Amino acid sequence: MSNRNQNKQTNCRNGSGIVLLVTLVFLVVLSTLSYTLTSRVVAQRHRERYIIDYQAARYACDSGLRYTLATLDEIAPELISRPNEPDFSDLFILSEEQYQELLAEWAAKSQLADGEKDEAYTDVNDSNYASFMKYIDKMGGIENISDVNDADFNDIVADIESAEPNTLIIRGPYGPPWPLVSKPAQLEVGSVKVKIEIEDENAKYPVGWVLLEDENIKREAVAGFETFCEWMDIDSAEIDALKEELDQIKEIKQFKLDFKPKTAKGKDASKQQAKDKRRRSSSASRRRSAKKMITIPASAHTADFVKIFHSSLIDTDILARPTVVTESRKESALKYMGLWGSTKVNVNTAPRQVLEAAFTFGGDADKIAEEIIQQRRIKPFDSIGNLKTVLLHYSDSIRKCEKYITTVSSFFTIRITAVSGAAKVSTVLAITKDGKGTEKIAIISG
Repeated sequence: MSNRNQNKQTNCRNGSGIVLLVTLVFLVVLSTLSYTLTSRVVAQRHRERYIIDYQAARYACDSGLRYTLATLDEIAPELISRPNEPDFSDLFILSEEQYQELLAEWAAKSQLADGEKDEAYTDVNDSNYASFMKYIDKMGGIENISDVNDADFNDIVADIESAEPNTLIIRGPYGPPWPLVSKPAQLEVGSVKVKIEIEDENAKYPVGWVLLEDENIKREAVAGFETFCEWMDIDSAEIDALKEELDQIKEIKQFKLDFKPKTAKGKDASKQQAKDKRRRSSSASRRRSAKKMITIPASAHTADFVKIFHSSLIDTDILARPTVVTESRKESALKYMGLWGSTKVNVNTAPRQVLEAAFTFGGDADKIAEEIIQQRRIKPFDSIGNLKTVLLHYSDSIRKCEKYITTVSSFFTIRITAVSGAAKVSTVLAITKDGKGTEKIAIISG
């Protein structure tokens, strides 16, 4: 009897354990199914929300593009003088700490009159300016700031680092940070925020130089490209890989500094011309006149290279690799490289590494670049003749580079960026603008 009771108790316990186990399994399965269902519902909602945001951003970006196309004639970049400001040329190679120290040193040594503000500041009431004046008063005047290693100076550095981003900036050749030619335009289309930025493509290194068909300058072109890449902190193996990719592109189409309009045969769409052809009795004549000669503008060749440079033929991951990313700075080699078919470098707007690459064609590249950087801060060069006069002892080297340089930019890219929620849409428009008017080269949407 005792054994029977024990067996019953054991069976009861086993039954209870099984029920508990089944219950736990059921609860786990139920919670898993519930979590999966909830996740799918949330994911679906996110997808639907993103689609709505993307459509809104796409529409706003297209609206921004239409606005841009309607106002192209208003683009008129003007150079400024920056005699007492740091130059933008070497910012790429500065770490964030070095960059902040440069800002602090510049702020400390700027000669400010009583109650006045240096034009590099954007607002006399901003926190950065107020903090700077507080430290000036604390130290008894600007003349007492001489040691960049003293405690007060380090306080200024700390103050600048903690200030609002972009309250103290190193201006580019047109005023806004390089390579912008004007302050970005901010628009709102409904709830979508749209930003329009115009960049100076003549301030960047034209990658097409490596594809020039003239064998007499091939060595200089390659040397200039290598100089640029070394400045951009690209290692030798990556440089060799990029050169191989560019050699493959050169086999597809060779680059030229001055593309000419080209004639080609095209279909004749004129009904009247079709009637005239039918009147001709000679079948041979009809065959010859079935097509007419059309003119392909020079910009079409540039557009071809835009397509090639933005294709998978070039590994832009190497070029787009970030070197500095902060709230106020984003640096990469791609930022300094012209992939839009530009052919000349503006000596007034190009940073040091681009200048050195340009003057590799003539020699004394580093010395010429340094003198240009110092001179243009006071007064921009108004012509190549003026450049040769000011840098008279380098006139022969400059003469050899004349077809690669300019003092007035004519090639620009306009980036329209629209943001709605998590969706971001951008379109880039490349244009040329000179005394003859404005010409659209290419549009790339992403």
